[in-house]
Amino acid sequence: MDPRPVRIALVEDDKELRELLRAGIERADTLRLVRTFADGEDFLAAFPSLDVDVVLMDINLPGKNGIDCIREAKPMKDNVQFMVLTVFENPAYIFQALSAGATGYLVKNEEPEALHAAIHEIRAGGSPMSSAIARMVVASFQTEVQTKIHDHKLTEREKGILDQLATGLMYKEIAAKSEISTETVRKHVRNIYEKLQVGSRMEAIRLVYPKGL
Repeated sequence: MDPRPVRIALVEDDKELRELLRAGIERADTLRLVRTFADGEDFLAAFPSLDVDVVLMDINLPGKNGIDCIREAKPMKDNVQFMVLTVFENPAYIFQALSAGATGYLVKNEEPEALHAAIHEIRAGGSPMSSAIARMVVASFQTEVQTKIHDHKLTEREKGILDQLATGLMYKEIAAKSEISTETVRKHVRNIYEKLQVGSRMEAIRLVYPKGL
């Protein structure tokens, strides 16, 4: 664990909340608040010369929103980690923020201890998320997988075989678990490849499970 205090920039337009967060961070010996900003434009102007490890970013800022700020700032300093701190639990905001370069997403009602732990986690290479946010991400991923399977019109049997292929089982093992012959498994696999328009097990898995099982 890095013994140095985590250097933080805070971008939050609500003055009362900004001061509340400031006070909480300044009470922690392992955190150091370098600077606060009330809007995205001031943050972006200062960011090139800002020496920080983590940026806590609100989304709903006056002028340029937090997601656009992350999108512009992240390429400047890839080693700086951005954590969204917001009231929004809308999945669209979550995925826009993650796509822009955020590696953490917390809602503002988190306890100070949870926020401090998340700051250390993100500096250490993790991707902290509020539990409600994490559930949305998982649900969205599961929906995406099911949509892809439906779009390619895989049968329930083919879906089951593809699941087993993805876990690394061989044809004989799949046949035994499914109580069918190895040749029937081969036939199902050929049908899967044809429907997905792929030529191998790995291509099929990557298409349907791009982020893994």
